[in-house]
Amino acid sequence: MSSVNLGTLVHGYTIFNLTARSKFHPFKKIPVASPKLRRLPMPFVVPRLNRFLSVSAVLTKQETLQEEEENPKPVFDFKSYMLQKANSVNQALDAAVSIRDPPKIHEAMRYSLIAAGKRVRPVLCIAACELVGGNESIAMPAACAIEMIHTMSLIHDDLPCMDNDDLRRGKPTNHKVFGEDVAVLAGDALLAFAFEHMAVSTVGIPPSRVVKVVGELAKSIGSEGLVAGQVVDLNSEGLKEVGLDHLEFIHQHKTAALLEAAVVLGAILGGGSDDEVEKLRTFARCIGLLFQVVDDILDVTKSSQELGKTAGKDLVADKVTYPKLLGIEKSRELADKLHKDAQQQLSGFDQEKAAPLIALANYIANRQN
Repeated sequence: MSSVNLGTLVHGYTIFNLTARSKFHPFKKIPVASPKLRRLPMPFVVPRLNRFLSVSAVLTKQETLQEEEENPKPVFDFKSYMLQKANSVNQALDAAVSIRDPPKIHEAMRYSLIAAGKRVRPVLCIAACELVGGNESIAMPAACAIEMIHTMSLIHDDLPCMDNDDLRRGKPTNHKVFGEDVAVLAGDALLAFAFEHMAVSTVGIPPSRVVKVVGELAKSIGSEGLVAGQVVDLNSEGLKEVGLDHLEFIHQHKTAALLEAAVVLGAILGGGSDDEVEKLRTFARCIGLLFQVVDDILDVTKSSQELGKTAGKDLVADKVTYPKLLGIEKSRELADKLHKDAQQQLSGFDQEKAAPLIALANYIANRQN
């Protein structure tokens, strides 16, 4: 008959007992010290062992739950994080673009740049940098450069020759305050200074990384990036036969390209591996397209007061949008899918460090303006 060494069994029980901190002893009626009982038949031992393991598992689970209740994991405070990072970005932007000669152009630059933006792009840059081991100071010049370029795109996008908008971030658009000529030049100046600021002010990392991020950012906004999306968007006004692929091209370039650059620049500056950079690139493409899908939905479901910009302008301009092509419900389903795809790209990272990017993706998916 099969048998088991009781000494080994008792030793195993002692280990389990330390884990469970239980006074339960499944063998307390057995005189363990007796030489005659050092080897017992398996049918005698196994039922008692199973009983012990079941009770031990229950006690361990109860204790784990109790420990979790007593020491809950800290919940990521997204609002505080965004306020702190946005405040840091605002201070850096204020210091970078000051009033100097000639004052009018710098006033125009600051008017749109220092306006109450959400700072999603610069915060994405900083969060990606911190995720792969970098810090805020390394990423800040690039984060500011991205916000300068984003502001340039808004100034130009609002011009009468483009989207012809009168309201941006709850204020009159730049050309309504400074005139079209100065607005064009303010955008040009922000674009040029963005690269100067990033190249000169980024310190503490190898020059090769700075060169790499300069190239990455330039490509994202050029004729194969933001400009490409803008041109195709303008040429698509009034077209009746525009498919989903055509619409996706517009927004992957016009909107997603700069969001992608924000994340990728942060990852490169922070010293991320090639694999980490590419995962974060895919994440950024998903949230970039998600941002536009949500934007299109809000454009037809919210008021100008709620949005801080003119609502329904795409409908008036007869532009192709996701709701126009798919309907509101299908557009929301697409947004849900993009949101899930984005989160999947972060699954391999330390989840505590990835919390800001996870929360930013959630914010983009659920934003109301």
